[in-house]
Amino acid sequence: MAEFENKRLILTGVTGAKSGGAFAEKLGIFLRENPDRFSKGIRALVRSSSNPEKLRSALPGVEVMAGDFGDESFLDRAMEGGGILLHIAGIFLSLPLVRAAVRQGVERIILVHTTGIYSKYKAAGENYRQIDDEVTALCQQAGIPLTILRPTMIYGNLTDHNLCTFIRMVDRLPLMPVLRGARYSLQPVYYGDLSEAYLRVLLDPEHTADKNYILSGAEPILLREMFQEIGAQLGKKKVRFLNCPYWLGYGAAWGLYVLTLGRKDYREKVQRLCESRCYPHEEASRDFGYAPLPFDQGIRGEIQEYLAAKAAGKAEGAT
Repeated sequence: MAEFENKRLILTGVTGAKSGGAFAEKLGIFLRENPDRFSKGIRALVRSSSNPEKLRSALPGVEVMAGDFGDESFLDRAMEGGGILLHIAGIFLSLPLVRAAVRQGVERIILVHTTGIYSKYKAAGENYRQIDDEVTALCQQAGIPLTILRPTMIYGNLTDHNLCTFIRMVDRLPLMPVLRGARYSLQPVYYGDLSEAYLRVLLDPEHTADKNYILSGAEPILLREMFQEIGAQLGKKKVRFLNCPYWLGYGAAWGLYVLTLGRKDYREKVQRLCESRCYPHEEASRDFGYAPLPFDQGIRGEIQEYLAAKAAGKAEGAT
């Protein structure tokens, strides 16, 4: 592991409660056991509005640089001195970060992007594909090894904005409104599995440099089966569905689009809602031992967190 002894590690997206924050905790444990790695230090780029206290606890001695990710001079200062860039903060920040990394001589880049590039719907995938193509071209021209990681829908705690909405709906609604009977498959991924994957990719450039990986859940699951599993873990006897035909849902989106003169356009969101999003992760399993949790295990902690928050809310409301 001599390649890590005299390097700086530059991070983004590690102050929150999702996969980036979980990665920071895993990295902190690893560095306590391997203090000789990244001897030039860890530098975390954060927005000025971020609270880095949890990050500092996870990574003692981390250099926190707060600023505007749209400010080219800030990004140049952040990349100064080179090193390894692991960018978790979102695909729409990738281009300016990679441009600065190229200018400042960063030696390796790992980007967390999205399986949204595979969507068959134009607006959903075209922008993602364009960003992927541009960062790849920049790295190839500069001779910088690039790894792109593409998670599916991420879940695992109440900040995920995905399954936490489903949990609330299953808990509160007598009937779950669905399109096409919710008989289309997804492959959501537990955020803790992603944090482990980030660390393994970072530490294994020999097998992962200049490769792209899908990071999906253990196996595909129908959306209705996800609802039923959530219901079972919430203690509901049965989850009942209120089915809306696709033509009706899509027609309603068109009607709203016309009535608002194009200001509210949910047409493609309805289309994507019924799009199966299952992607294999065999290459990640082969190259760095990626082994994600099954959905019933991954969702358990999020449901327990939801129930605890619900109980605390009731307790506060009663006082």
